Amino acid sequence: MNKKFITYSMALIITFMMVFSIPFEAANAASPATLKVGSSNSDVPDLQYRLKTMGYFNTDVTSYFGTTTLESLKRFQKDYGLVEDGVAGERTWETLKKVSANQKELDLLARIIYAEARGESYKGQVAVGAVVMNRLSASGFPDSIRGVIEQPRAFTAVDDGQYQLTPDKTAYQAAQDAVRGYDPTNGALYYFNPDTATSDWIWTRKQTMKIGRHIFAV
Repeated sequence: MNKKFITYSMALIITFMMVFSIPFEAANAASPATLKVGSSNSDVPDLQYRLKTMGYFNTDVTSYFGTTTLESLKRFQKDYGLVEDGVAGERTWETLKKVSANQKELDLLARIIYAEARGESYKGQVAVGAVVMNRLSASGFPDSIRGVIEQPRAFTAVDDGQYQLTPDKTAYQAAQDAVRGYDPTNGALYYFNPDTATSDWIWTRKQTMKIGRHIFAV
């Protein structure tokens, strides 16, 4: 077998892998499935956990969409102005992802709260989580909790490594409250410590309040 043939064969293999990896990656990034009573797949526990973090689903998370999930989902849909059909379709998922967290996202939220505000009061810790949730719902920011938190230069604790610290129970509770809508900042999108801030830009934002060492702004 000559070298030209080997090179040509390798090029074909690489091309094949690149072409067929695109739909595979696209499938992995696909939106969650439409769910209704009787559904049973990996998206069901995600749905239930999100509803649970918001106080709508009050039993153990499973992989089956039953009547408890149905009633929980309908209450959520009613509260958020959605069609109360008990079906988790595109519009419901879109809204749910902007105001809730699954288990992995709650972990990330607790981590950033602990990293940025572990020396603050409980209110101050919830406030940091609320800023993340406010950005998630606002235009101009990434559309996932991970995206908001890990957006380049968005949070000092991500850049300096404190984000890797293990959050405590209080940070998780603060994350839970922030997800459920407790917002001591009244809609703030930014916060900073005036004693350590090095950005001139942050001082141009409209300041709304101060909680502990952090000034909150929009």
